[in-house]
Amino acid sequence: MYKDEMIQMHQFLVYVLKFLETESEIPNSCSEYIALNISPHHIHRTKAEHKHAIFVLSNTISEIILKEDNDSVPTNVSNALSELVKRSKKELKVENAPVPVESK
Repeated sequence: MYKDEMIQMHQFLVYVLKFLETESEIPNSCSEYIALNISPHHIHRTKAEHKHAIFVLSNTISEIILKEDNDSVPTNVSNALSELVKRSKKELKVENAPVPVESK
C-alpha cells in the first residue's frame, strides 16, 4: 500500500472512531492512539508510523465493538489485531533505531 493510501485509511479509521464515540460512551478507549501523537494530517510522518497508527486504531475499534456486542467481532480477529499492533511497534522501533557509526 502506498503512503497516501495509508493516510486515507488512517483518516477513515479516525472517522469511524469518532462515530463510535458519539454513539456510545467510550472512556479513555483511544488513549493508546492519542499517545502516538500522530494524525492523518501529519503527512511528513513515515509510512511505518501511519501503519502503526492504523493497527492501533483498528484494534481499538474492534475492542469497542466487541464490548458493545460480543458476537459481532470474533475474538480471534481482535487477538490478531493486538498481535499486529505489537509487531508494528517492534518494526517501528527497529526502523527508528540509530545506526551505529564505525570509528577509525
